[in-house]
Amino acid sequence: MKIEQIYTGCLAQGAYFIESDGEAAVIDPLRETEPYLDRASRSGATIKYIFETHFHADFVSGHIDLAKKSGAKIIYGPKAETSYEKYTAKDGETFKLGKATIKVLHTPGHTPESTCYLLLDENGKEHALFTGDTLFIGDVGRPDLAQKATGLTQEDLAGWLFDSLRNKIMTLPDDVIVYPAHGAGSACGKNMSKETWSTLKEQKDNNYALRADMTKEEFIREVTDGLQPPPSYFKENARINKSGYESIDTVMKRGAKALDPKEFEAAANATDALLLDVRNKEEFVKGFIPNSIFIGLDGSFAPWVGALIPDLMQQILIIAPAGREAETVKRLARVGYDNAIGYLKGGFDAWKNAGMEVDQIETIKSADFDMVYSREPKVSILDVRKPGEFEGEHIENAQSFPLDFISKNMHQINDKETYYLHCRSGYRSTVAASILKSRGFENLINVQDTFEAITSGAVPVTDFVCPTTKAEQ
Repeated sequence: MKIEQIYTGCLAQGAYFIESDGEAAVIDPLRETEPYLDRASRSGATIKYIFETHFHADFVSGHIDLAKKSGAKIIYGPKAETSYEKYTAKDGETFKLGKATIKVLHTPGHTPESTCYLLLDENGKEHALFTGDTLFIGDVGRPDLAQKATGLTQEDLAGWLFDSLRNKIMTLPDDVIVYPAHGAGSACGKNMSKETWSTLKEQKDNNYALRADMTKEEFIREVTDGLQPPPSYFKENARINKSGYESIDTVMKRGAKALDPKEFEAAANATDALLLDVRNKEEFVKGFIPNSIFIGLDGSFAPWVGALIPDLMQQILIIAPAGREAETVKRLARVGYDNAIGYLKGGFDAWKNAGMEVDQIETIKSADFDMVYSREPKVSILDVRKPGEFEGEHIENAQSFPLDFISKNMHQINDKETYYLHCRSGYRSTVAASILKSRGFENLINVQDTFEAITSGAVPVTDFVCPTTKAEQ
């Protein structure tokens, strides 16, 4: 019996490939099918089952395409209604996989259909539990994502989650390995560990939500406290996972159209396509196509795309580093953005060499900002980090202007005023500056440095929770 965790850092997501005696199962696959088909081919195994722990909100699952290509059966737990063919398992039902067995544990709470899968070895011993978004390492799934679809409150779902954890999971042997669907960085929980697996005993000892003396009322209060609004694309991804989607092969082919600079410009003028530049932040600020926005591939690309591009049907034209065009199309498709219509052949260098118009964002380092602040302490500063980061520590007089809500809060700032933007590393501030620039804000200076570097000089810092600013409301 073999278990392989296939972890994707951009989405902080874990898919699983399980093999026993020539038969394989895949749990929570990403949109692309090659990783799973290739593994099956290399080991001479047949993919028999595709198990889904729930309707994922943060990515589009590859279950439908993988089932068509492999002949595997899609399995959901109870209460999962879909527009495509699948098998709805009963609570406690078992599935043979070679010499191993997979048992269904219906664990509602994160969502009504949330289900964990218990892997038993050839001797029938409980070996591992694939917990989806029910139990994370150090946390549990947030109970607010399925409220509108079900008519339930987050408190109702949190109560279900309490019962599921106590009655279905915490009764298992302590040495059972816990394999969750997500780790630190995912918006599906509040405080997940950077670790991607654990044991049940370690979670009983260290996970706040599994305290033995915790009452249901305490659990509901703690699990629902401090939840930030979910990214706007979550609802649409959950809908897509229920209803189905276009083949990933079709999506990849459409996005693979190479356009020279003149063709790229014509396509931009003929459509309402978004110009998406995915190079690194240092290259982008030195020069970019006017009105393009930056979301770099080497950051948390897919979650930021989902948070900042409101329409999943939006047509997209790509400016990417050479050789990473197909990767960009694939990573867009992972979160349901299937309408990439081509990329700039030769990248930004081809555009520049063709004598096409180029724009720039003024960018400085922390030492330069330190001098500016020394001369003018009332300078306008936009801190684009998350509200919790801002509340923990921020530059005096800075305005909280979180990137997550930039479109909602844009009316709060003055297009005639000069703003200095910063974040923790320079990635988010570059994204924010590009969006503001595309909306007509010209007086922007991006401090592209770490927060530690920015605050290590003479710039005064406030390290206590401040009253909510207008930009946070």
